[in-house]
Amino acid sequence: MKKALIVGINDYPSAPLHGCVNDANAIGTILESHGDGSPNFGLKMMTSPSSNITRSLLREAIEQLFTGDPDMALLYFSGHGYIKSTGGYLVTTDARKYDEGVSMDDVLTLANQSKAKNKVIILDCCHSGALGSPSIMGNNIAHLSEGLSVLTASRDSEYAIEVNGSGVFTSLVVDALKGGAADLRGNITPGSLYAYVDEALGAWDQRPMFKTNVTSFSPLRKIPPKVPFETMRKITNYFATPDSEHLLNPTYEDTDPSAIQENVSIFKDLQKFQSVGLVIPVDAEFMYFAAINSKSCRLTALGYQYWRLVNEKKLA
Repeated sequence: MKKALIVGINDYPSAPLHGCVNDANAIGTILESHGDGSPNFGLKMMTSPSSNITRSLLREAIEQLFTGDPDMALLYFSGHGYIKSTGGYLVTTDARKYDEGVSMDDVLTLANQSKAKNKVIILDCCHSGALGSPSIMGNNIAHLSEGLSVLTASRDSEYAIEVNGSGVFTSLVVDALKGGAADLRGNITPGSLYAYVDEALGAWDQRPMFKTNVTSFSPLRKIPPKVPFETMRKITNYFATPDSEHLLNPTYEDTDPSAIQENVSIFKDLQKFQSVGLVIPVDAEFMYFAAINSKSCRLTALGYQYWRLVNEKKLA
């Protein structure tokens, strides 16, 4: 069981925003199901102006999110963030001086105390990097309990940028969840999500922050793998050892008069491997020429990784 609390607030009385509800809806839509349409997260949506998201209501919802022992509990917040000497805050619609909203330190405490197997916090707000920041919390170390990952749109000193009615950060996160951050098995994890966003934002842009304490990443979402598992598992048939080469000849190429159907089928699998970086031709620019000229192909370093996973029956 996986559950997610998705929060988007536009309706701030003194400083309204425009893209946060759109961002929350986009995140909720993509997280609700996997790429094949199967159920993923059970969602609770909180958006304003459709509802008045006060400090007490948001605090209660976050507490409920982190109760129980689900496989994963995910918090997404898009709205105003605020920072002062006592720390960072997720600003609510009833914010006023000295009571700006829900403390980021409190959010971190609730997540740390949660019995959920995996906890994920994604914040798209100004100063979001204050969550778990030692310099803000007044400690030398920001403690994250086992299984907790935090991804924020910006450092504690930075603003989160909104362009054309959508947060820059969330737009990248949605693209990553659609498949941009998927590995060859179709898994999208907090780590791959951050890597995708980090590569897209330049040195002069807002800088995302990623903090984690996990022994292994659990997928946030899955899409159909780039190479079907039944095909991937043939890699050890085609390469007896990770450093061996698969000899080719014109019978592998279906346009050649000498083509043999069994070899043509193998060659199509090898070409799929080559398209995702698992295999490269030897002494030829393209796989076609490797076959026509009776060359060979071999595994790349990534190919060896997947060869090992198949060989050890760990591809799942």
